[in-house]
Amino acid sequence: MTVVALVVATLVLSVERMCYVAIARAPGAFRLWCAGPRVARFGTPLAIVEKLFYACKAIQVGVFVAWCFLHGDGSIRPACDVPAVLVVAVAAILAGQALGALVFYRLGRVGAFFGDRLGYAVSWCREFPFSVLAHPQYVGTVMTIWGVFLVMRFPHDDWYLLPIVETVFYAAGAALEERRPDPAGEPRAA
Repeated sequence: MTVVALVVATLVLSVERMCYVAIARAPGAFRLWCAGPRVARFGTPLAIVEKLFYACKAIQVGVFVAWCFLHGDGSIRPACDVPAVLVVAVAAILAGQALGALVFYRLGRVGAFFGDRLGYAVSWCREFPFSVLAHPQYVGTVMTIWGVFLVMRFPHDDWYLLPIVETVFYAAGAALEERRPDPAGEPRAA
């Protein structure tokens, strides 16, 4: 593990969270950017958020694979052979993916991709998993990341580094993406 690899991975992984924080905090500016001729050809602002989502997931997976390859001496094989750890890892991955799927099921494409910020009417969801977690999609993603790194890198010294980075990024993103009151001090409709 090198410090340079950690810094590069951290910088690359930060792009996703910065994009979503920018969209959540300045949706009007994002809509204006999307209306520009070079960006508008990719679709509506909602379609562009969706494309950003898939691009960011591809980058995230690429960083994880590169990390495992670099620190696995040129191999991308699971490192963990401890049955109890593997059970916990698989459970975390399955639970994390289930939470993500439930978010898309409950909110739909529009709700999941900042539709409420981009001018669409999105009803506030209070059903599970939102009845238990404020940000189930982020919790699910973080659970999946921890599970993947348990499988791929545990018990090596670096197994927890990127999961910690991502946990911090997702927690910060959740806090920074929260709805803010409008300038008049009135809460915005959800």
